[in-house]
Amino acid sequence: MRSYIRNVLAQNNSRGSTVIIKNGKPQQISYGWAWYGKRIGNGNDSVVYPTASLQKVVTAAMVVQLMNEKWHTSERFSQNTKISRWYPELKNANNITLGQLINHTSGINAVNTEADRRINYSEDDAVKWAIDNANAIDPSTPGTYFYNNTNYILLAGIIKKISGQSYETNFNNRIVNKLGLANTYLYQNIPSWKTDPISYTWNIKNYQDPEYITKTQASQLVGAANMFTTPMDYYKIQVGLSNGAILNKSDFHYLTHLKSRANNYSGGIYLDNNDTIKSAYGNLGGTHFGIWFQMTTDNRNGLIMFLNQTAGDENAQKQVGYQILNHIKPYTFIAG
Repeated sequence: MRSYIRNVLAQNNSRGSTVIIKNGKPQQISYGWAWYGKRIGNGNDSVVYPTASLQKVVTAAMVVQLMNEKWHTSERFSQNTKISRWYPELKNANNITLGQLINHTSGINAVNTEADRRINYSEDDAVKWAIDNANAIDPSTPGTYFYNNTNYILLAGIIKKISGQSYETNFNNRIVNKLGLANTYLYQNIPSWKTDPISYTWNIKNYQDPEYITKTQASQLVGAANMFTTPMDYYKIQVGLSNGAILNKSDFHYLTHLKSRANNYSGGIYLDNNDTIKSAYGNLGGTHFGIWFQMTTDNRNGLIMFLNQTAGDENAQKQVGYQILNHIKPYTFIAG
């Protein structure tokens, strides 16, 4: 398996770290340099990767945790609660439900969420920017699917408003500590003995056009794309979403079947093949990362692929992964 995976990545001019799950057993297989200039290899114990939009299911899961905790109190809320409860100043908030925020069907269509503004935002300031930016543009009608990071930045703010604690504190207590994750951090908490990777493109040769995620860019995207981890830790998160560590199976079903979904996306992930396959893709503007996972919903087979050198667009990267998935378990996975 190891030589096969590395050959597939090499043939497609791709580099990165993967976790292969076959019959319930995860295995890490990496290839190439995470930081070419310093000769730090992908899969090195010091490297933690950006998850980009693969973080969104974690944020959504924390909302469901809080929903359960508040269910028998005066602070009870559900997927149908209007977000004006938390954001009375937000345009159209009286018409937007929490579920629509989670499923990108809020109608919010703010722009430039990933363009590095060169400001190191606090959580509160990042949320304020999201509100101001959303208010600057007339929203679409709620119910319209429009994928936008602003939805999840606002969810991070809601987590703080409900819990009385920062997103960071909730993330560490509810996810990192709960699962005993040793390699999972929000950007600002990556310790000095760890490093995030450089991203590259293939252009005639390897390791071209180096770009990395800056502190300021990460700070803009609280709850949406400021989590860094390894593919093995991310595998543990996926398992924890339905085994009771983060959510139980009933909670996971609730999260992934919200009434506000307009397609097969709900709660931060896509479900396909009669809910037997789950997946999500992420990257960040200005960088070359290709972050993708596709697994069976029982977590027994699949691929978590964190590429830091990519060749081609999102579809090309998924095709690389699909080739690997067909080797793991043929006739099971989907190409997109």
